[in-house]
Amino acid sequence: MKNKITGRSAFLALLKDEGITHLFGNPGTTELPIMHALKDHPDLTYVMAMQESLVVAIADGYSRASGKLVACNVHVAPGLGNAMGSLYNAQFTGTPMILTAGQQEQGHGLMEPVLYGPLVRMAEPLVKWAVEVTRLEDLPRIVRRAAKVAMTPPTGPVFISLPGDILNSEAGIDLGRSTRIDARTKPSDEALKAFAARLLKAERPVIVTMDEVVKSDALKEAAELAELLGAAAYQSSTPYGSHFLSESPSFVGTLARVQKAARDTLAPYDLLIALGGDPLRMSVYSEVDALPDGLGIVQIGLVDWEIAKNYGAEIALKADLKETLRALIPVLKEMGGATLASRAKQRLAELAPKNWTARRAALVEQIGRSAGRSPIDPDFLVLQMVEAMPDHAILVDEGLTSSRQVTALRPHRDRFGYHGLASGGIGWGLPASVGASIANPDRPVVCFSGDGSAMYSIQSLWTAAHHKLPLNVVIANNGGYRIIKQRLLAFHGDDNYVGMDFVDPPVDFAGIATALGCEAIKVSDPRELKATLSSAFNRPGTKLIEVMVDGKV
Repeated sequence: MKNKITGRSAFLALLKDEGITHLFGNPGTTELPIMHALKDHPDLTYVMAMQESLVVAIADGYSRASGKLVACNVHVAPGLGNAMGSLYNAQFTGTPMILTAGQQEQGHGLMEPVLYGPLVRMAEPLVKWAVEVTRLEDLPRIVRRAAKVAMTPPTGPVFISLPGDILNSEAGIDLGRSTRIDARTKPSDEALKAFAARLLKAERPVIVTMDEVVKSDALKEAAELAELLGAAAYQSSTPYGSHFLSESPSFVGTLARVQKAARDTLAPYDLLIALGGDPLRMSVYSEVDALPDGLGIVQIGLVDWEIAKNYGAEIALKADLKETLRALIPVLKEMGGATLASRAKQRLAELAPKNWTARRAALVEQIGRSAGRSPIDPDFLVLQMVEAMPDHAILVDEGLTSSRQVTALRPHRDRFGYHGLASGGIGWGLPASVGASIANPDRPVVCFSGDGSAMYSIQSLWTAAHHKLPLNVVIANNGGYRIIKQRLLAFHGDDNYVGMDFVDPPVDFAGIATALGCEAIKVSDPRELKATLSSAFNRPGTKLIEVMVDGKV
């Protein structure tokens, strides 16, 4: 006979066997069975956040900063509703996540009690798979399948509804075993040769990289390909991770998320080599197309929905980036020979005056001219922040207008060193930095956030303080939604900024941080900035540094 186990204890045991070490949550009545069972699983750390959107964002940050499967548990229908914005972000980045919510007992749910809702239908648009457990005996199969689905490329969140009667019942059940699908495929020899031949035919190739470079741990291989070809390399127009090694002689920077600017940047090239997903994801509509006429595309990636989604590709390979580049590079060397080596050397020499390293030096000199400005110039704040950060620190970035120069100033050196807002749903940065810090206890984490974004999720500071995380939150306080002001002026010629200011009364971020248990510092003098940041970044504990920056449009 199988040993009897309650649904609540089986659920936690299954999570642990799938590699889960932290359960992120916010408890409600329908989650009490899980809270009751936690005492029997002391090796599973429960991380409480003060609202469900934060729960999912913290878990998202943990996964993005570790590459691991995460689990989070939220309250019944209103709690899942609160979590939906963060779940949208997790779907956008393909975060492998098991999201669960307590549900009323199955018979009781039929009566539509207070807080009841159709949880599976609510979650379905934003997850790879959504299901409700209807028999305790099915719980192991469902959790095992959820973990497998979440972790199989294209990775992404899944949802499980957990009725109270399932969690509280007891039965002899087989917990099964974990499965992971190895999707590290590479193309056929024929496809590799055809791909290599097309690259060698190009006179002016350009590489654009996306998030699959991070997911497949292909930073080194992507840089090797670029240098072998002597090709200019750009991050895509949505650079929300360490998508290329900044100090490679091939790296030029980030494509603008503006159609005309991206088109002008790509116009000199005759072949776009897309490594990963959509290379030209834009924000607002333009009559100008981002892709220059006649620019051919070849593409590699595992997420077939993203391949040639908007622009047709001459050659499209559904394969793992790292494995494909490892196989492609020797083929290129053999087929290209001395001619390729000579051409690459010439191309890299032409790139040297305009690559990332050269541009950074010029930018540092330019920003230095604003060192004494008051209110503080946001670009000067970013420069001081980047230079004060320890080399092994992780940066979580949601500075929006204030962070426009972040990727131009701070080099990407490892796949988990930088994480930016991806989907555009603001409020992600603060809680994500909490998750990133929990995932990396030996690396200091710096969160750079705008004041508008911070107010969506400011209470996540309490979770950081509670866990005594080595986290520094730098808030650029410009007194409002500056990005919306900029767009109202640019798109409509209107400078009547209704509902876009936080000046009457002003928001005291340092005061809020103190109330939530953090050390807080406010800086308005640019001369104090460098020393204040350096001191904060090199001391233990959670700190908030509020910097009063220039908010003019």
